[in-house]
Amino acid sequence: MLVGYLKNKGINTKVFGPFSSDSCDYPDFVHPVALAVEAGEYDFGIILCGSGNGIAMTVNKHQGIRCALAWNPEVAELARSHNNANILSLPTRFIELDTAKEIVQTFIDTDFEGGRHQRRVDKISC
Repeated sequence: MLVGYLKNKGINTKVFGPFSSDSCDYPDFVHPVALAVEAGEYDFGIILCGSGNGIAMTVNKHQGIRCALAWNPEVAELARSHNNANILSLPTRFIELDTAKEIVQTFIDTDFEGGRHQRRVDKISC
């Protein structure tokens, strides 16, 4: 499980839910993640669902959020280094747990490059 992986790395985590495998309305769980990242309670967030698309669309409605959907480490690295992504969306139907761990580790370890990318990031919010 990713939470255990992060805790073993000494990373402060909070699970916002859901706490069952029953069908749910994902905005109820990912809006609080986005609010916590925007408020500076956490440096970044990790959100999970089948395709990763709906949850990414939802959190990207928040002005201070730059969520990236990543299915491999290279995409996660570019999301951080070029786009300063602060939330990572994982498509759990399409990646294995080991791949998810690699993606998360890459996301955490990659710094934003700034420079020409900062100029572009500054133009994202409406």
